Amino acid sequence: MAMSGVATLTRILPAWADRPLVVASKSDTEGALTGAMIALVLQHLGVPVTRKLGLGPTLIVRNALLSGEVDIYPEYTGNGAFFTGTETDPAWKLALNAYDTIRRKDAERGIVWLEKAPANNTWLIALNGAFARTRRLATMVDFARVANEGFILLAASTEFVESPAALPSFEAAYRFSLPLDRIISLPGGDTAVTARAAAQGISGVNAGMVYGTDGALSALDLIVMSDPLGAQIVYEVAPVIRASALQRFPSIRPALGRVFASLDAPTLRRLNARITVDGEVADVVARRYLIERGLIE
Repeated sequence: MAMSGVATLTRILPAWADRPLVVASKSDTEGALTGAMIALVLQHLGVPVTRKLGLGPTLIVRNALLSGEVDIYPEYTGNGAFFTGTETDPAWKLALNAYDTIRRKDAERGIVWLEKAPANNTWLIALNGAFARTRRLATMVDFARVANEGFILLAASTEFVESPAALPSFEAAYRFSLPLDRIISLPGGDTAVTARAAAQGISGVNAGMVYGTDGALSALDLIVMSDPLGAQIVYEVAPVIRASALQRFPSIRPALGRVFASLDAPTLRRLNARITVDGEVADVVARRYLIERGLIE
């Protein structure tokens, strides 16, 4: 019996050791981009990879990671607020606190957060360039003033309008109120639509919901209103990996650390624009960037 058990074990171990890591991503543009970067870097390290890029929305990919169906994917620090049911905790509005909080919480679940990108992909409001320049509008303080004067027509998703963490958080922090007749509410969260409406003044729109690293921000004449009071949760992207997978391939940590440390907001906007504006494939954009930066060959 002992010899049979040993023989069986020797047959099992090589198969386990060679099992590919499943790399996933969400179905949005930046998810496809950063997911492709992760897969390409792992392949460069000689790690066997199975791709499940564009797997679905946040909860589907997150649950797949927790169940072991997925080994690694790019996630945003701010989503930790919703994973832990602590959306009202002010820690999520400070970059380092948000990262440290979810890193500690997920460590208890056998999940490791690797180095994050220094780019906040949070909800923001961008104004038509000509409108903002004429009135010298640069911050949400400025936005609040013209909103209260009735000069704003905002295009945004229903979620942005209704979620306590989005527009209502801006309104509370900056003391303004946008009546519903000054909002064009869209059922989806496609910021390409809201950004273009603001840039082109479609139907009188002069303000649009955007994300901090949207590709459209590099391609359209928009001025993003800064959030000096930190009304919004911070969303910085980082690779999230199962601890067991990292133990098998510890070289993943420094390799992906170099990649994500290089992804500041202007860089992500530029790369996202190549996909959403220029029509390039995410994998091609990711590969070119990594080669140009000397991160893969």
